[in-house]
Amino acid sequence: MVIASILEQFLQGILDTGMVEFIAVIAGIASVWFSRKAHILVYPIGLINTLLYIYLSFKGSLYGEASVNIYYSVMSIYGWIQWSKKDLQTNDLKLQIQFSNRKEWIEQLLFFSCCYAFIFSALTWLKQSFAPAAIPWADGFASASAFTGMWLMTRKKVESWIWWTATNIASIPLYFMKGYVFTSVQFMVLLVLSIAGLISWRKKVMYELC
Repeated sequence: MVIASILEQFLQGILDTGMVEFIAVIAGIASVWFSRKAHILVYPIGLINTLLYIYLSFKGSLYGEASVNIYYSVMSIYGWIQWSKKDLQTNDLKLQIQFSNRKEWIEQLLFFSCCYAFIFSALTWLKQSFAPAAIPWADGFASASAFTGMWLMTRKKVESWIWWTATNIASIPLYFMKGYVFTSVQFMVLLVLSIAGLISWRKKVMYELC
């Protein structure tokens, strides 16, 4: 009965998907596809996704996710600029895919921890004050891992895909519970793409090192 109920909710949610959410999902999947290819189109297409989800997140009381998408939008512009820079002498792109060293791993773990602590505290206050529908621990984790993943993506770090994978795993049930069923489907697809992206970027770096 529980499985049948979830399936019924899933199918009804798909039927109830609005045009804004539909466009946002398609843009999100396309953006991750281009990021797996390390293609610059990840950023302009990603901006379509993030701007639409700012609206949807506020509408669904997902304030942590709203903050993530605002951050995404800003970082997409920054990443677009960084990925476009070329060496004046060789005309090659300055930024290349690479692994994080030990220091950078410590930095990203601290960055995630600080983001999670701040977002969790803010959402807990919002939940008690005027947003009872907020889910601080889940929204905070998905948001903090996404903040970390996006930061590393602008630097073309392989580990960005690890953080994206964590974000996608947390976001699937989070959006489903909020009624954004098609978006939860998006995160299922993005989960597969994030794993594929991790494998692809690792192979590229290992090939260059050989």
